[in-house]
Parts: sequence; C-alpha cells; structure tokens
Amino acid sequence: MRWLGCLLLGWSLTASTSAQDFAKERLEKSPRHHEWVEVKRGARTVHCFVVFPEIKDKATAVIVIHENRGLTDWVRSVTDQLAEAGFLAIAPDLLSGMAPEGGKTSDFRSGDEAGRAIYSLKPDQITSDLKAVGDYVLQIPACNGKLTVAGFCWGGGQCFRFATQRADLKAAFVFYGSYQHTPEELANLQCPVYGFYGGNDARINATIPKSIEMMKAAGKLYDPITYEGAGHGFMRAGEDPNGSPANRKARAEAWARWTKLLQGLP
Repeated sequence: MRWLGCLLLGWSLTASTSAQDFAKERLEKSPRHHEWVEVKRGARTVHCFVVFPEIKDKATAVIVIHENRGLTDWVRSVTDQLAEAGFLAIAPDLLSGMAPEGGKTSDFRSGDEAGRAIYSLKPDQITSDLKAVGDYVLQIPACNGKLTVAGFCWGGGQCFRFATQRADLKAAFVFYGSYQHTPEELANLQCPVYGFYGGNDARINATIPKSIEMMKAAGKLYDPITYEGAGHGFMRAGEDPNGSPANRKARAEAWARWTKLLQGLP
C-alpha cells in the first residue's frame, strides 16, 4: 500500500466530542441550505453532506475529504464555510457502509473505532467513491462545471492520490497530508496541487522534499506552503476557541489562500 495516511492521534472520545462543539454550534446557526444525499455506485451507497452557496451565479464545486475520524461536525462545518465563501461544497462519508450494521461515521461508537475502520478501506474503493461523488456534484444545476478536491490529514493524502486519478480536476488542495507517488501516477496528473502544512509537523513535512522532487521531474505544479509555529491539524485547531495563536494565524492565512485560489481558477 503506497499511500500514507495520518496516523491515529490518540484522541479520547470525550476530547474529540468536545473539540467538535464549536463546529456543531456553527452548523446549527448556518442560514445556508444543507442536504444529505445518497450517491449510488453500483450496489454501494455513499452518504454525502452538501451545502449550497447563496449566490446568483453557478459555483465551482469542492469535494471535501475528511480526516481519519470520518465525516465529523468539523468537516461538515468546513463544507458550510466553503459555501459561505461562494462555492458548492460536498463532503462524502467514505466510511459509508463500514460501521456496525452497515452504518456510517455517526454510527461508530467512538472516534477511535472510526479511525481503525478508515485504515481498512481499500484504495480502489476510495477512488471509486470519490469519482462517483465528483460525477454527482458536476450534475447539480448550480455547479459551473469546475471540479476541485481538498482533504485534511488522512484526507489530504487521499486528495493528493485522487488528483492522479481524475483528469478533469481543476485543482487539488492538500492540507497536511502525504502520499507516496509513482512516476506513472504523476504522469496522469493534470491539475495543480497546492499544499498547506504546519511548521511543527515533522512527520508529514519530511515527505515534502520528495514530493517536490518528483513533481518537478514530472513537470507538474506543486506549490507547498508551511505555516511556522502551526501544528498538524491546524485548520481544525485554529478554529477551536482554545486553539493556540499560531494555529489560529495559520488557519486564517491558509483559508485566505485557499479561497483566493478557488476564486482565480480559469
């Protein structure tokens, strides 16, 4: 298995639940239209959270790939914030059908249990799920035909991998995720890849030089930025009211960069 996920971070269930409270509160106050949809792929069903922007024109679509704890309130909150910024956002639950009795992320008894299930997912299933989600969102009348992908932690690695699997992506946004590519895979890459990394994340950052080397050799655009003082998971930690100043600063700067890049897509 060539892709590298984000290792389990050892959150307790209580800690991970409380860490999501601010995100849940934000979702409950959102004025935007939220939908739960079922994307069918053969006999498989992928549960997805969709948020529509309140704009008059059609919008660029963003597939949001969750962290290693599945489709949490925080990931749904990010999806809502993308819609607030004017984008059509969809977050697939890649743990659909993997919980007890065929359930999804919310049906696991704990974040640890969901995390263990994440690492049992087969790459081909993940790719097929994401392709089906991409096909679905492009068919939504409010979509302008532009498709992008973003991912966090484990999802960041999957985002990087998926960028080599789908030729019509306009851009990929990798947040502190890594993936061990082959030259053959990179030859298929058609879109720019933008990286967002925390300065205090040596485990993930150790993979950046190799990615730079391989992407350069393949003639592909890879633009990684490291936010000094920020830790792994700074996009989530930077929203937490108890987050460190460095994480909050990194989150604000990364968000501004991300949305500017999305707005500037050809």
